[in-house]
This record gives sequence, C-alpha cells and structure tokens, in this order.
Amino acid sequence: MDSSASTAWWLVTGVLVAAELASGTFYLLMVALGAAAGAIAAHLGLSLSLQIGVAAIAGGGATAAWHYTRLRSPRSAPAQSNRDVNLDIGQTVHVPAWNADGSARVPYRGAAWSVRYAGPGAPAPGEHVIVAVQGSELQVAPATDS
Repeated sequence: MDSSASTAWWLVTGVLVAAELASGTFYLLMVALGAAAGAIAAHLGLSLSLQIGVAAIAGGGATAAWHYTRLRSPRSAPAQSNRDVNLDIGQTVHVPAWNADGSARVPYRGAAWSVRYAGPGAPAPGEHVIVAVQGSELQVAPATDS
C-alpha cells in the first residue's frame, strides 16, 4: 500500500468537496466521489493507472447518473408562478370591473392591488384566481367551479 498516493487522492477529494461547498455545483461532489474511489484503489495497492481508471469510472459514472436523474425529474414552475415560493398563487380575488387595457384594482389582504388579466379570452368581472405575481402586480385568470 502506497500511503503517499492515497493521501494525494484524499487531498484531491477534500479540495473537490470544498470547491463544491463554495460553488454549490453538485456535480463536483460526484467527481469527488470518483477521487475517493481512487483513494480506495490506492489503499488496495492498485497501480497508478488502475487508480486513475477507477476514479474516472466512479466519478464519470456518478456524474452521468446524477445528470440522468436530473433530466428525469420534473421541473419546478418559475418563481413568479410557483406556489412553493409565493403562497398567493391559487388564492381568489373578486374583480368588480376591468379597465380597457386588461388591468384592474382589487382589494386583497387588506390593501388595493393591481391585477392584470392572464386568462383566455376577454376579461369579465367576477371571481379570479391568482396564477402569478410579477413585482407588485397580480396575474389572474377566471376561477373555475370545482
């Protein structure tokens, strides 16, 4: 067992983990996993070329698996229309009248808010659901009876 080779691999692993913590790039953690596999290969007494091969296969495989997992996972909605980010999404407001430009002022949460019609067709007075928030303007669509 060559301790200097395994020590170098562990140092590379630590640097990669620190770089991942500083940048937030999860892919660096997968590459660090490959470097840790290289360190284990060094502890097992494998030659340098086999250590590099093990590190490349483990790191590359982990990176490819993570990339594939991210591609298969559903994308979250943009922040302006994501209910997890803005709890106003999905709430209802009553629009008494619309201006010609598709805007209105409505009372919501104890204040007067600007709303803009974002639904299909022409805006009509009545109950509307907040579908997005852009700045201080609520984007609304007609409420459906469910």
